[in-house]
Amino acid sequence: MKIVVAIKQVPERDAQVRIDAAGKWIEETEYALNEPDAYALEEALQLREQHGGEVVVLSAGPERVGTTLREALAKGADRAIHVACDDLGARDALGVARLLAAAIKPEAPDLVLTGLQSEDLGLGQTGVIVAELLGLPHATLILHVEKTETGFTVKRELEEGWFQTIELPTPALLTIQSGGNKLRYATLMGIKRAKTKEVRSVTSAELTVDAAPFVLLERVTLPRKQKSTQMLPGTAKEAAMALVEKLNVEARVL
Repeated sequence: MKIVVAIKQVPERDAQVRIDAAGKWIEETEYALNEPDAYALEEALQLREQHGGEVVVLSAGPERVGTTLREALAKGADRAIHVACDDLGARDALGVARLLAAAIKPEAPDLVLTGLQSEDLGLGQTGVIVAELLGLPHATLILHVEKTETGFTVKRELEEGWFQTIELPTPALLTIQSGGNKLRYATLMGIKRAKTKEVRSVTSAELTVDAAPFVLLERVTLPRKQKSTQMLPGTAKEAAMALVEKLNVEARVL
């Protein structure tokens, strides 16, 4: 069984974020593997351990993406494909999905996995668009995957603690929800082996896909820091009732 896992390199969670001079994106910072994609990789590695086969990791972006691909190889992936693309930030979800789909298609995988969403933009669209471009059946919010004789049985997370079990044929694409498995760390031996594993590079020009975006990112801003204090008059009971009302209607946390 061949599994392709699409991963993304995103800004490190604890990194200092600054908007660039053009106001279109953030300045270069520290980067890491997108956490939902790490869960997709873990699911792929566990399926390979149970049923055999090959795990191929795929990522699009500039040269620095190579460090994230090597991390995935150190965790156990068999080989990697780097879609070299310096203008990834200028592409919308459809544009990125076209790149990934063009790189995935020649591999003819039995299963394609992605994280549910990226930690930087959080659109949650790229995986399902890739599935549509490849003509694959797909499902989202997946917590667990089991291989069957005819395809896959998957467990989906729904709202309010509900779950759904569905069956899909092979090949298929799944977007993986975080938390379904315990993530593994790269061992010292894994890091050494990663240096000898294949990392094939293909340029976005070679894939000849349409880069014209349908969605344009006009401006990026940091959230405003503000403080606000409200005094609730009346008795303790009246103040408590007013507080509950504000938490429910204004803050929407109840």
